[in-house]
Amino acid sequence: MLIAIGLFVALMAIILFVVDRPRNPARWFVGFGFTGVALLLLLAGLVYPAVLTIWTSFLRRNSGDFIGLDNYARAFTEPQFLVVLGNTALWVLVAPFVATFLGLVYAYVVDRSRFEKLAKGLVFLPMAISMVGASIIWKFVYEFKPQGVEQTGLLNQFLVWLGGEPQQWLLSRPLNTFLIMVVFVWIQTGFAMTLLSASIKAIPTDITEAARLDGVSGFGMFWRITIPSIRPALVVVLTTIAMTTLKTFDIVRTMTAGQFGTSIVALEFYDQGFRQQDAGMAAALAVLLFVIVVPVVVYNVRQQRKVEEIR
Repeated sequence: MLIAIGLFVALMAIILFVVDRPRNPARWFVGFGFTGVALLLLLAGLVYPAVLTIWTSFLRRNSGDFIGLDNYARAFTEPQFLVVLGNTALWVLVAPFVATFLGLVYAYVVDRSRFEKLAKGLVFLPMAISMVGASIIWKFVYEFKPQGVEQTGLLNQFLVWLGGEPQQWLLSRPLNTFLIMVVFVWIQTGFAMTLLSASIKAIPTDITEAARLDGVSGFGMFWRITIPSIRPALVVVLTTIAMTTLKTFDIVRTMTAGQFGTSIVALEFYDQGFRQQDAGMAAALAVLLFVIVVPVVVYNVRQQRKVEEIR
């Protein structure tokens, strides 16, 4: 640690000495003096690996033979990868909307209630748990034991109490995919609730008072006043959670390891690269994931700018 601190101090001293030495240094020279090292690190840590990944996606496995778009063709034609792409699309279409909807409804219901802090704290609590930890908790909830054996899984225990038979929940496709999404929604609802609650509280009181004078109340207040007023924040929350779903790796890896038709792109390119030793296919899937994420990121940034302009 001391060596690292010493290197940092020495580097900053060199930068300040070089930048301050000229009497009238150019602006680009000063800017590069302070950001040049960071830019070089970004070039080595992000740009070069990205270019290398794109190039590897055109190669056959680990052989280095150029095969063009064959890996991409496999991703859109082979049944194994079609399931992966379908599951990823399902995650993006279902999980963000459910988490955002639950967070919005909960934030609106408990807003200015007597036990607001306690109620919001309980929903936000799962955010303090890691994805792996939350997955292990819910894996115990879905735990299966044969009929006649004492159940340790909470869901199967309730099923037995109701007179049913225990089920192997994580083996049945596509139900298992939705059950894994429950873990993600359980965590992200707190995130959505926190941001949307702040946006709801920021709505000017004169707008709500004017709406009440016009006879708007209950669901009408929620639908006609609250939703339009927090729309930019709502879109930011939705797109942020959508980006998180695209890179969800640890939940699926912990719950099923991608078996039983539950794999998604973020897990599949890891399996292809490290378990199947197919670097070309892994790189192609990584590039596809990147292509999907970029439009969402751009849209998210634009919506965040709108939120800042409103503030």
